[in-house]
Amino acid sequence: MTADRYCVVGNPVEHSRSPWIHARFAQLTGQAVQYERLLAPIDGFSGAIQAFRAAGGRGCNVTVPFKFEAFALAGRLSERARLAGACNTLRFDADGTYGDNTDGVGLVRDIVSAGIDLAGRRVLLVGAGGAAAGVLGPLIEARPAVIAIANRTVDKARLLVARHADPARTAGVRLDACALGDAPADQDIVVNATASSLGGDAVPVDARVLRPGTLAYDMMYGTAAQGFLDWARAHGAVGRDGLGMLVEQAAESFTVWRGVQPPTAGVLADLRGLLAA
Repeated sequence: MTADRYCVVGNPVEHSRSPWIHARFAQLTGQAVQYERLLAPIDGFSGAIQAFRAAGGRGCNVTVPFKFEAFALAGRLSERARLAGACNTLRFDADGTYGDNTDGVGLVRDIVSAGIDLAGRRVLLVGAGGAAAGVLGPLIEARPAVIAIANRTVDKARLLVARHADPARTAGVRLDACALGDAPADQDIVVNATASSLGGDAVPVDARVLRPGTLAYDMMYGTAAQGFLDWARAHGAVGRDGLGMLVEQAAESFTVWRGVQPPTAGVLADLRGLLAA
C-alpha cells in the first residue's frame, strides 16, 4: 500500500517531534502515512507548499513563523481557524486547500486529561499573539467563568477580546483585557502563550496571579519550559508543560486528514520517556 505524504513545515523545523508522533499514530491506527519535515524559506512558504502538494502531499502541519500565511493560503477555513486568524493544519482536497487550527483543542484536551474541569474557572491567558489567538476559541467553549488576557500591549489584547465577543457571549464567558502588570491575582489556571520561555526571559507576570494549586501551564515544553515550571512550583502552583498539547493537537490534525481519532495517552507517555532519556 502506498503511503500518503504529510509534513510539518516551518523555519526552523529540525527540532520538531511531529514526525515521531504521527508515525506512532499511523502505527496505532493502521493508516498508511508518511510524515516528514519541510524547511521552508522565510519568504517562500507558499512556493514550498505548492511544490509539496504537486509532489503528492496530502496535507501539512504548520509551525512558526507561517501560521498566518497558512491562513491566507487556505480557500476554506474551519470556524476555529477563522476565530484564530491563523492555521496550523492544511488539508489538500480535490477542490482546494482546507485550513484548520487544532492548537486550542490540544490545549483544552491536555488540561482535561490532567483532571481539571475548566467550567466555571478563572483563567489567565498571558499573551495576545498568534499562540493565544489559536487557543482562545476552544478555551471559551470549555465555559470558564472568566478569561483575562494579559499582554504588554493592551490594545492587542482588546482586539482579541473583540474578535471573540460573540462566542464568549453565547458561552456565558466574561472576557477581559489588561496589561501584564495588571493581571488579576489568584487565578485557577494560568496559561503562558508568550515566547518568553523560548527566549529564556523572565516570567512576564507577577507571582500574585498564582495561588496554591493553580495550574500554571506553559505552551512550550522541555528545557524551554523549565524556568516557568520552576517559578510556578516555587509559589505553590502545579506546573505543566505543553508536551501534551503538542500530542493532542497532532491527534486532532490526524483526524482532520484521515477521519480517524488516534489514541494519545500512550503516545504522550512514550514521548516523555524519549525526551527524558
